[in-house]
Amino acid sequence: MSEKKLKFNSKTIHGGQEPDKAYGAVMPPIYQTSTYAQTTPGGHQGYEYSRSANPTRTALEKSLASIENGNYGLAFASGLAAIDAVIKLLNPGDEVISTNDLYGGSYRLFRQVFEKFGIGFHFIGMQDAAKIEDYINEKTKLIWVETPTNPMMNVIDIKSVSALAKKHDLLLAVDNTFATPYLQTPLDLGADIVMHSATKYLGGHSDVVVGALVVKDKGLADKLYFIQNASGAVCGPMDSFLTLRGIKTLHVRMQRHSENGKAIAEYLANNPKIEKVYWPGFEDHPNHEIAKSQMTNFGGMISFVPKGSSYEEAIKIVENLQLFTLAESLGGVESLAGHPASMTHASIPKEEREKSGVVDSLIRLSVGIEDADDLIADLEQAIG
Repeated sequence: MSEKKLKFNSKTIHGGQEPDKAYGAVMPPIYQTSTYAQTTPGGHQGYEYSRSANPTRTALEKSLASIENGNYGLAFASGLAAIDAVIKLLNPGDEVISTNDLYGGSYRLFRQVFEKFGIGFHFIGMQDAAKIEDYINEKTKLIWVETPTNPMMNVIDIKSVSALAKKHDLLLAVDNTFATPYLQTPLDLGADIVMHSATKYLGGHSDVVVGALVVKDKGLADKLYFIQNASGAVCGPMDSFLTLRGIKTLHVRMQRHSENGKAIAEYLANNPKIEKVYWPGFEDHPNHEIAKSQMTNFGGMISFVPKGSSYEEAIKIVENLQLFTLAESLGGVESLAGHPASMTHASIPKEEREKSGVVDSLIRLSVGIEDADDLIADLEQAIG
């Protein structure tokens, strides 16, 4: 059957994959090698040095392209390495318009690394896509979007932002880490680049650190491949193998993440001790209708603020959790809890964090695939 006709659940297992040509292995072998024999200078079988390409990484990159409905996939040593490659498409003097509510590591990379090389960044709310145009000028070259955002779960209309980007001949990159291609495919909505911290849901088991980019355009892919090879921030064969193995169960995991996320969100919303719950599945979410139109479900990421809570009270709650693990990261099979102000978003100045809603009492949950009743019971005892 043609791969283009495969539905998503089949693509996660078969997309871009074929049995190993040497011995017919169903799973791609882990080619744990740095170099490859040549018959004459430049005469090789498609691989010469593993920074440039490795068969195990190639298998992962083909899978990434397939599940995101792209043509070209690139795997990196981390999500931030993937973002780094995108920004290296730009030149000093260029400007980027970015979501103001985004992962703290992305903000740190933009402000503390690339600004000193003469690239400018504007961090704005993008819930109303029409307002983005106010920040576009002749120096603007890229719009950087997270949706849903981290950690406020804001939803951005990818199709509308894409129309704006095309009107002004700008690149549009979408961080699809929270949603995954199971829930939304930004390239189909007009994005030029999709980025993943594949460490999270794509790997899915908290045992690997990998980043990914997927594009449709060959010219753009060639530029990114050059940067990937020249800068060298590639993922190794074992990490490629583990991520590819994780992708094969992405569809069944995301279904359970979404089911459990709904149960936890509704429990928190009905708990009198909780002031606010951020989850795009609620009808009163500001962009719920957009979420419904561009996502197939609402995922397992939730943020909430306890009623009248202080910084100290929020810390007490996350420390009291027993089934949820207090840890960085997200998207694993196990449920995780985090305190953005002191963990994932600590690199963002307090006044900037709070402008986007990341207050000291905010708690972020990555809801895993355990039994929902057990997770609710753990929250109940921790909240008190």
